[in-house]
Amino acid sequence: MRSSAMPGFAAKLVAWQKRHGRHDLPWQRMRDPYAIWVSEIMLQQTRVAAVIPYYRRFMKRFPTIAALARAPLDEVLAHWSGLGYYSRARNLHRAARAVLAEHGGRFPRNFEAVTRLPGIGRSTAAAILAFAYGKRCAILDGNVKRVLTRCFGISGYPGEPRVERVLWDKAEALLPARGIAAYTQALMDLGATVCTRRNPDCAACPLHAGCVARRTGRTAELPSPRRRKPLPERTTMMLVLTHAGEVLLEKRPPTGIWGGMWSLPEIAPGEDAQRVCAARFGVATAPPAALPPLVHGFTHFRLTILPRRCEVTRGAARAGEPGQVWLPVEEALGAALPAPVKRILQAL
Repeated sequence: MRSSAMPGFAAKLVAWQKRHGRHDLPWQRMRDPYAIWVSEIMLQQTRVAAVIPYYRRFMKRFPTIAALARAPLDEVLAHWSGLGYYSRARNLHRAARAVLAEHGGRFPRNFEAVTRLPGIGRSTAAAILAFAYGKRCAILDGNVKRVLTRCFGISGYPGEPRVERVLWDKAEALLPARGIAAYTQALMDLGATVCTRRNPDCAACPLHAGCVARRTGRTAELPSPRRRKPLPERTTMMLVLTHAGEVLLEKRPPTGIWGGMWSLPEIAPGEDAQRVCAARFGVATAPPAALPPLVHGFTHFRLTILPRRCEVTRGAARAGEPGQVWLPVEEALGAALPAPVKRILQAL
């Protein structure tokens, strides 16, 4: 791996950020650690433009740590519905309860205490502490990894432990003595708006003169990509069981994909839907009608959903066991639903 010094790295970044960085995001210009924390969790693996409306609605409903901690998880998930990666919402809720119980509702200032909270890793903790308290901590999110690998010509997949250790060392060594919040924001902004994954705007970059990747023509090669394996394919059949304008929802297990959310009953592809409805829900249905299939991508596999609408013709449409509920379709759309399930119900 190659590494080189870059004089004035932090100063150049901060000066650039003042003129060209982002200054009007709803979680900026504040020192509230809770608001910053929520924004950092939402921004994990999600674009800023997609986060903003969710962030505003979430903060309006849960304006404080105590409000979030005391809210039912169902309601938290409902406000998260559509953002994806729902473990973030579950961990945020668990962490809020931990802050309320263990820290009196005040977000901790200690780095180790912050990283012990569910869903907060080293980089996220550093960002919260830098923005809220001005703590001198290094961040290393995906955007920052890209900036550092290109600037200093660091080869190898950044998620590999050996490469990540080099990047953390570099991130720590580059920290300025003062102005950590402005420097941290500058790093984030540069990676998000200039040193982008594809077609970086090197001419607009304040670090272009010393950038190893630009000088050696390797901006398209760095960061080194992960060796990708073909995504496994899975298929499931979802039952859209309806009666008099209502639909049956089932609560998913607390862990796993869409953990704790409401969804449609699932059966194996090819299984007899009418027989399942009779055995599990005690109702007779018309022959199932095939709705358009959906393909939904997860990090580790791709799921094909085959929806089948089953209209009840005989029997009582009532919940047969805990974790089941019949709701009017419009009301069901307001529940904590996975995005593809919401699309199925919206098509009704």
